[in-house]
Amino acid sequence: MAFADNLPISESLGVFVGVAGFDWLADGQAEPLKAAVVAVAAGAVILAARHWLKRRRKD
Repeated sequence: MAFADNLPISESLGVFVGVAGFDWLADGQAEPLKAAVVAVAAGAVILAARHWLKRRRKD
């Protein structure tokens, strides 16, 4: 399985839309930079968890 197959693109996009939408609803304006940072961080956590779980299954 290639590295690109494990990238959580749809999950990160969902987090981005969720954070931006929540900001827009709560404050009346979206902060795309903040939403992008949160989405990248969430994607990194998901990627690390998938990697850890895949290693754990092999052992």
